[in-house]
Formats: sequence, structure tokens, C-alpha cells
Amino acid sequence: MSAAEGDREARGGPLLVACALRIEQVALRSAGHGCVRGTDRAQAGTHTLLRTGMGPRAAERALRRTLDRAGMDRAAVLATGFCAGLVPGMSPGDLVVAEETRDPRGTVPCTGTALLAEALARAVPGRTVHTGPLTGSDHVVRGQERAHLRATGAVAVDMESAATLWAAVRGADRLVAAVRVIVDAPEHELVRIGTVRGGISAFRVLRAVLPAFYEWHRSSLLPRR
Repeated sequence: MSAAEGDREARGGPLLVACALRIEQVALRSAGHGCVRGTDRAQAGTHTLLRTGMGPRAAERALRRTLDRAGMDRAAVLATGFCAGLVPGMSPGDLVVAEETRDPRGTVPCTGTALLAEALARAVPGRTVHTGPLTGSDHVVRGQERAHLRATGAVAVDMESAATLWAAVRGADRLVAAVRVIVDAPEHELVRIGTVRGGISAFRVLRAVLPAFYEWHRSSLLPRR
């Protein structure tokens, strides 16, 4: 076995897609055929969908429980759902692909950012795909706090991605990524998800992303040349 083949064997595993909110779960489930009903998880072809609950603590607990189960020790983990954009000019329905996730504990580099961004551009044509650092928060970020986070270089913020990927890489070499759909941007502040145009637009985009996730997963496992 070559070194590249050995690396693929070591890192290969199923795809675990993690989201926090029921509305995010509904969007992702409606995109996947053959989902099995369940409170927090559904098998759908080539991925497992996990609803973690809202906030970093809930995300970390749910992910650790899931990865402790048989067959999940080498799972690739992709955190997804909605987020708040930090860069002027962003619009609801734009996509963010994290180059890294950040929280007070540190930074987690993401796998295959460029590959994933290209796959999303094909899966959701006409939507802008942003790349850059995705920062974590334990609360909804508004007003001047957004400007402070933007000054750190972050392009978007959400409550679960950083905690999800932090839990995923503790003690394991696995593929990790984070893709978020902007529902709340500097010029388009969210009032209530699902009742404003931005929420509806983001929901529709989230329904379309699964093919790009599959492509990222397959391509990331190919031997490097």
C-alpha cells in the first residue's frame, strides 16, 4: 500500500452532517431522499444527519455522543446551517465556506475549502460563495459586536460550527468542514427566521447543498498526487 493509499484508508469514513435547528434539519432532510424518521438523526444515502440543538455546548455534547458510536470513529464531519454575515455587501442566501473555525479555545483548519466552494457554486448557481474564517459565539451577535468580529478577519459568525469541529478533531485525524448560509447580513438584519425574505431565501439554498457535500467528501478521500 502506498503512503497516499494509507492516508486515505486512515481518514476514510462516513459523512456526518451536523446542524443545530429544526428548520435547518427540515431543509436538509427535504433535500435527501429516503430519510429515516428520528428526533435528531436520519440516514439518507451517503450521509448521517445530526441535529445537535442550539449553542456550542449542545453541539459539542451531541457530536461527541455520535462519534462514540460504532462505525463513526473515522467519520468526516461537516457543520452546516444558517449564520450571520459580517462583511458589508453580503446578502441573505449567500454561502460561507470556512477556511477555519475559531472559538476561545483555538482554531480548527478546514479540509478542502476551495474544492467545497467550487462544488457549491455548481450546486447553487447564481449564489455568491464567500470563503474565510468562521468565528463562533455563545449568543446572537448584533450591532457593534459584529464590527469587532469583522476586525479579527472573520467573514461570518454562528453558534455551533466552531464547537462542532473542535469536538470532531479532538484525538482524531478526520476530514472537517463548515458551510453556512447567510440569513442575517450587515444590511439585512434578521427579525425572525422563516417570516422574512432573507430566511426564506436561506432555507431554499440550504435545501440545495447536499450534492456539494457529497462531492467534497468523495474528492477529499481521493489519494493526493
